[in-house]
Amino acid sequence: MSVTLDIRLKRANKVYLEGETVAGVILLVCKEALQHHGISLSMEGVVNLQLSSKSVGVFEAFYNSVKPIQLISSNIEVAKAGKIPGGKTEIPFEFPLHTKGNKVLYETYHGVFVNIQYTLRCDMKRSLLAKDLSRSCEFIVHCQPQKSKVIPTPVNFTITPDTLQSREKNSLPKFLIRGHLDATNCVISLPLTGEVVVENSDVPIKSIELQLVRVETCGCAEGYARDATEIQNIQIAEGDVCHSLAIPIYMIFPRLFTCPTLETTNFKVEFEVNVVVVLHDDHLITENFPLKLCRL
Repeated sequence: MSVTLDIRLKRANKVYLEGETVAGVILLVCKEALQHHGISLSMEGVVNLQLSSKSVGVFEAFYNSVKPIQLISSNIEVAKAGKIPGGKTEIPFEFPLHTKGNKVLYETYHGVFVNIQYTLRCDMKRSLLAKDLSRSCEFIVHCQPQKSKVIPTPVNFTITPDTLQSREKNSLPKFLIRGHLDATNCVISLPLTGEVVVENSDVPIKSIELQLVRVETCGCAEGYARDATEIQNIQIAEGDVCHSLAIPIYMIFPRLFTCPTLETTNFKVEFEVNVVVVLHDDHLITENFPLKLCRL
């Protein structure tokens, strides 16, 4: 006998703050009456840490510190054993979003080596002959916004062969690239903005790109594994651009793959942006800027 089980949250965007109530319904659809041995609903928030392949074996002590960190865990009985009538049945539920003890709810974040995830799971127990049913649903937690204002700190930059930390400085063609970022302490819901100007270049330019990078650190007192991976790459100019022309920088921070800059005893999540200029011989010129993200 076919039966479908689903979890529907009241909020379409599934975004909640600490202290709020996660509310919704458990939806059951079956053609005829259904016997069950109880329906339960659990809420879980976990930080999963993972080591990159280059760190495994380097720090044996890591294996103790990279265990999953439980942020929230609670369980409620939605319905005692009994019968569900045929057709569509909705069972409402409410879950307060509170941590136990002195733990902090970190913001939902999907990374490579750090993953912070919050899920609801509904389980319906059935007789031995029928298979138990379960359904999971992820919801998103945003950290409490900062009360204080963020004062933007603009950063000006000038890139020439002399400013690069390259051993091949002398073999590089001459170029002068200027620009600025409007702020490096950024509000996560607002775009990163600025501009870049190619004043002159002896060789044609192939492309100018913005590369957003996450820097994830996992570890403990014995040592840390720090890994940088690309989140997104946006091309802001193609071909040999006009010299002395201001090219706008505009990058939106992607949802779930970024979060406010986070630093704890076991892990850190930080962000950087690279302005990358690709010359026609595929030579890369990169200027790196650390970013501090926050939520207002």
